[in-house]
Parts: sequence; structure tokens; C-alpha cells
Amino acid sequence: MNKQNIIIIGATSGIGRALFEKYATSSNRIGIVARRTHLLDELLQEHPDTTVTAAADITKQDEIARAIDVLRAELKYIDLVIVCSGTGDINATLDYAVERPTIDTNITGWTFVIDTLYHIFEQQGHGHLVAITSAGGLRGEPMAPAYSASKAYQINYMEALRKKAYKSGNHIHVTDIRPGLVDTAMAKGEGLFWVMSVEKVANQIIAAIRKQKSKAYVTKRWHVLAIINKNLPYSIYKKM
Repeated sequence: MNKQNIIIIGATSGIGRALFEKYATSSNRIGIVARRTHLLDELLQEHPDTTVTAAADITKQDEIARAIDVLRAELKYIDLVIVCSGTGDINATLDYAVERPTIDTNITGWTFVIDTLYHIFEQQGHGHLVAITSAGGLRGEPMAPAYSASKAYQINYMEALRKKAYKSGNHIHVTDIRPGLVDTAMAKGEGLFWVMSVEKVANQIIAAIRKQKSKAYVTKRWHVLAIINKNLPYSIYKKM
């Protein structure tokens, strides 16, 4: 694998951290962004020669813009960006105080970051933009309305950018990674099934990125479930 300059947004936990660990061992130069500075410091200590850190909250535009500028200045150019930041909570009672952080993170903050990075790739004339969305964005989920709706937004936004990149003729690749249930803190609720290990999910994400896929479900068995779920008549879905 060729060495790359990579930025991972949301690199200190879950899928983001697993991806960092794998890419960092391949002699890539990696810029990582997250809110928690002590976790950024831990990752920097693990790979001090190849890692650059910048602390920022994705919901604070000034912070995240400065963080991206710092990493871009250090790396000089960027081959690959993976946006992993996201949140969501069970909210069966429709408490707006629970929904608001999901909206601020998964829609408002996420859109600012994605647009900023896409513009950088336009200026460079090349780059690979990857976002971790979710198979949960295919249908509305009453136990977590804002989460499923925000992930549907991300899926459609990534498709729009993919079409934009194609029509522009630039060498920009856009990949939408749609995980099912992964064994991280984001997997919430009772009776969860097909919960996959972060290790297996990270390996399949890296394979999809390497192939420059437009979208990929991880792990692969979730693609089958996604097809069924997406095409299931509402008259049946509403009873599930």
C-alpha cells in the first residue's frame, strides 16, 4: 500500500480509533481530530513520528476550521479524509434536549466539515473523502428518530457530492461507509443482533476505501439486510 497523508475526524474512539491504529502502522502520516485532548495525546504517544493532532469539537465551526487548517499546514497535502464523528441516543419520548446534540453533530457540524474538506480537495484537484454514515439511515426508527433521520441526511449528502465530483471531472472520490451494529459505545438498545467487532469492521472499511467504492455496508452481511429493510413495505415495517 502506498504511503498516504490521512486525516481522521473523530479518531479517539470506536471505528475512528480502530482505523487510526491500522493506518498508523503502515507508515502513513496521519492528522487526527477529536474533542478529548488526553485521548489525542495517547494516540500521539503511540505513533509520535507519523501523527499530528488537533483538538476540536465538530459542533464548533471556528474550532474545527482551525484544526483542519493546522493539519493541512503540517501535512502539506491530503490524500484521504475519513469523517467518523457522530452521536445518537435512544429517545422514545421525543425529548428535544436529547435530539438537539444529534442534530448539531450529525447534521450541522458534519455538513460544515464535509463541505470544508471537499473544497480542499477541489483546490488540490484530487482526494478521497470518506464518511461513516449508517445502515440505520435507510428507514425511520421511532426509538431514535434524530439519529436515523440524520444518517439518512448524510447518505443523501454523500450521494450528492459523489455526483458533483463525477460531473466536475475532478479526481475526487467520495465513499459512503454504512456500518450496521458495531461493538462500540454507539450500539445502544435491547436485543441487538449481528453486532460486529470493531476489528472486522475496520478491515472491511479499509478494503472498501482501497477499492474506492462509492458506498459499502460493513460488515458485508448488512448489505443483504439493508436491501430487505429498504424495500420492505411500510405496512409490514411499521409492525416491527
